[in-house]
Amino acid sequence: MRIDKFLKVSRIIKRRTIAKEACDTERVLVNDKIVKAGYEVEIGDIITVRFGQNDLNVRVAQIKDSTKKEDATDMFEVIE
Repeated sequence: MRIDKFLKVSRIIKRRTIAKEACDTERVLVNDKIVKAGYEVEIGDIITVRFGQNDLNVRVAQIKDSTKKEDATDMFEVIE
């Protein structure tokens, strides 16, 4: 699954266009490498999203094409 779609489906970022924009402005890293919106995410990847001064680090636990709001958090684990 593309990284921009994963960020949207998992509800880390609300809209896919905003997720794509975050990738284009080099604010999304996978395994410590800057990635484009078309990067294919795999289970176990570590995703870092830069929100202003804060970074959100998550590990991909599941990949689903669509989820309900309450199940979206099962797709990733937050890493401190």
